[in-house]
Amino acid sequence: MGILPVHERLAELYILRTKRKLSDQESADFEHCLAANAVYCRQLANLYNLSLVASMTDDAEWQHEICARIEKMNGQPPASRRTEEA
Repeated sequence: MGILPVHERLAELYILRTKRKLSDQESADFEHCLAANAVYCRQLANLYNLSLVASMTDDAEWQHEICARIEKMNGQPPASRRTEEA
């Protein structure tokens, strides 16, 4: 899994924060990146859990579908709830 642009920005802002106080815009970016990271991690964890269930129920077709979704997510920013449900 590669590093997403949101993770690069989060790291940049974290380092800046250790050197000086963040500007209002940087603080807003930092909060946005934290939220985007949380959504991404939650979505990925959910897919991994579904993959485990598919494996435990010997549903290879479902597991392949889930794995394809995991691969599609890697390197992509978090999807919104509406996109995910579509």
